[in-house]
Amino acid sequence: MGPLHGVKVVELAGLAPAPFGCMMLADLGAEVVRVEREGGNGDGLTPPDGPLDRGKHTIRLNVKDPDDHATLCALVDAADVFVEGMRPGVAERLGIGPDDLLARNPRLIYGRMTGWGQSGPLAARAGHDINYIALSGALSLVGRSGERPVPPANIIGDFAGGGMLLALGVLGALYERERSGLGQVVDAAMVDGSALLTAFMHGMHANGLWNEPRGENLLDGAAPFYDTYECADGEYVAVGCVEYPFFLQLLAVLGIEDPDLPFQLDRTGWDTLRQRIAGCFKERTRDEWALLFADSDACVTPVLSPWEVHNHPHNQARDAFIEVDGLRQPAPAPRFGRTPTTHPAPNSSAAEQVSDLLVGWGITTEQLARITDRASLR
Repeated sequence: MGPLHGVKVVELAGLAPAPFGCMMLADLGAEVVRVEREGGNGDGLTPPDGPLDRGKHTIRLNVKDPDDHATLCALVDAADVFVEGMRPGVAERLGIGPDDLLARNPRLIYGRMTGWGQSGPLAARAGHDINYIALSGALSLVGRSGERPVPPANIIGDFAGGGMLLALGVLGALYERERSGLGQVVDAAMVDGSALLTAFMHGMHANGLWNEPRGENLLDGAAPFYDTYECADGEYVAVGCVEYPFFLQLLAVLGIEDPDLPFQLDRTGWDTLRQRIAGCFKERTRDEWALLFADSDACVTPVLSPWEVHNHPHNQARDAFIEVDGLRQPAPAPRFGRTPTTHPAPNSSAAEQVSDLLVGWGITTEQLARITDRASLR
């Protein structure tokens, strides 16, 4: 059933970061009721009934309608966690801010997912992943030497620094509530979370180990033993043999035997090393190299697209990818020994399923009728 079995979460539907955080809570066994805006058509970016909505039950409410507002408050009264991803001040204007809901349910964990946070001069401004990671310093780290920074999709801000940070904050607040008996507000900001992800680089910089421009440091593509290489078929392999014994294994599998080869950590010889290594990788296809390096500690792996990773033997052995409602997607993580998670169910908005769930939340017959009537029409 998962370690969060019995935890009740109300999620106000929004853009991807908050749904991702609530997906993680659902994966861990929480009951998540996703509240969509009545008459809305989604956010235009998050696919309906996709991976971010797995394991959830969806209902529709118009929070500005007094009856629907009362229904939402009734859900909150029974909930452990409430999550919203609106700009600062919007929830307060709707009468569902922290003061409103914590007054009703003092044990409530109120999760707030924003880009800039609840305070600061940019708090009310619009933004997206690329803006948050730009201001946090994370974006400046990604890219080749002498070239502009490259957005790493929206993984760092939206999901790692956003939704995952939100889920971590909720878990921390739930744990603290076991001692205090009280809920609290969790202010999860993507600018904070993406900055947190650069902590290691701050330590490296302070010790003189990350002082070069972008693309010229040990772990950002400057070193020939920590980079990607094109193969004969135009695909790529990733090389990460930082330790010298692993580097020697790389040379052995590539068949490079040259007593005059520059030393691994001699930066003046990196161009020579890169040319030799690159020339070797161009002689075979990516998958041929993957087989040759399969039993080696040279730290060489194929660069796989998200659409083919499910075929790799390691991912298959770990059941790292699953199908939910016919859609292949990553499996829940991490894994638990005593309270394992179950296979996520598809998002449910069917009247009967929603009704069965909410009866256990103490929703009145009248409120349940309003919800299930809309579920039937969805």
